[in-house]
Amino acid sequence: MMTPEQARLRLNGAMTALVTPFSDGEVDLAGLTTLLEWQIEQGINGLVPCGTTGEAPTLSWEERLDVIARCVKVASGRVPIIVGSGTNNTEATIAFTAAAEAFGADAALIVTPYYNKPTQEGIYRHFEAVARKVSIPIIVYNVPAAPASTCFPKRSSAWQKYRPSSASRTQLAI
Repeated sequence: MMTPEQARLRLNGAMTALVTPFSDGEVDLAGLTTLLEWQIEQGINGLVPCGTTGEAPTLSWEERLDVIARCVKVASGRVPIIVGSGTNNTEATIAFTAAAEAFGADAALIVTPYYNKPTQEGIYRHFEAVARKVSIPIIVYNVPAAPASTCFPKRSSAWQKYRPSSASRTQLAI
């Protein structure tokens, strides 16, 4: 497990928000492999699969797991993998983030809960629940265009101080 300082050093530079290639209505894992290798060969510093650019909200559970597993395997530690594992459902976000961690992802990019219109406290509790269940760093993905779920600076400054009770857990990063 990376310390917060190690995470900051490893999770640095230009990182591509990946599209998810499809062929005949199915995730194209061979096409994904080609895309991953090309990105790495071109010198990218990290890869971000399953974010909103990668159509994550429309991928099935199995498709998401296939994409995550393929990205981690192909990268093989050459560049960090930051998996978009956020949803508007806290339990699903925990499950996707735990799966990403189990596959060997370096960090999780988690969007603020959308559509549900949570309060600032609700948004905080969403991220806190995830941070208590996983050890990989969490990057909060704030989408100001979705005003019902925007993180406000007053609350986010408190998040930077959050450390789960277990010493083995990584600090929630903003």
